[in-house]
Amino acid sequence: MGTVLSRVRRPEYTGENRCVPCTVVNTVIAIVLAVAVGYVVTTVAGSVVGTTAGGMVFTLSVAAIYLRGYLVPGTPTLTKRYFPERVLAWFDKAETRTRTSGPAEPEEIDVEATLVDAGVLEEKSYGDLGLTPAFAADFRDQVERERDEEADREALAAIVGIDAEDLAFEEYGSAFVAHAEGQNVGRWESRAAFLADVATGRVLPEYHDGWDDTDPAGRGQLLAGLRLFVEQCPACDGQVRFGQEVVESCCRTIDVVAVTCQDCNSRLFEVDASDVAAAA
Repeated sequence: MGTVLSRVRRPEYTGENRCVPCTVVNTVIAIVLAVAVGYVVTTVAGSVVGTTAGGMVFTLSVAAIYLRGYLVPGTPTLTKRYFPERVLAWFDKAETRTRTSGPAEPEEIDVEATLVDAGVLEEKSYGDLGLTPAFAADFRDQVERERDEEADREALAAIVGIDAEDLAFEEYGSAFVAHAEGQNVGRWESRAAFLADVATGRVLPEYHDGWDDTDPAGRGQLLAGLRLFVEQCPACDGQVRFGQEVVESCCRTIDVVAVTCQDCNSRLFEVDASDVAAAA
């Protein structure tokens, strides 16, 4: 039985890779197909047989969607090609890097200016900002401690200044989002990104005098913004790269600006490239 299921299952379209638009479309198709079969059989063999036949068709269809991610072959390609962006956006939630619903967005703060004033960032000889040597050394030491101690998500509560019971997480594959008090506290694309924020949250108060007066959402912005300047992966110490990449699901293709480890491929930071262009 296990061998049969493994042959049918399509892991690239199920589990954390499941596409919500494809699943919704195929579920609607399954309902329509079951009703149609039930109606036809009912006209020939009676309502009892028709209801049973329709139920069997729906059950088998749902099983196929569960195991394969879709019922109709080619759905992922068709969804990507023919669904308008505004329709796909209804389902996206975390998959698009834009948040059109859910907890209220925090008021934006000038992250770079704040970190420069705190002595965390400085202008480098090549013209861009980078970590100051003092902060970079303290950050790396703290990363190693957090990695050895296997910091868990509850560590974030004390860092951003909220009660642990008020902190709620939503999972999106390897990424997760934290909410508290009606606001998005932070988003992490990987364990490496989370380790970076925990380490930064332990060290940054020693540099930033205004940390205690910054609300949880603002603290989250500072932590996430600083990830742009991390030069070594907090998870494996590999070198990170900054650049524009294409993120593709089975029904969308999105250009993102990302910071990614070249060794373990952990994503430290990611934002929709269109948002960067709009801000510029």
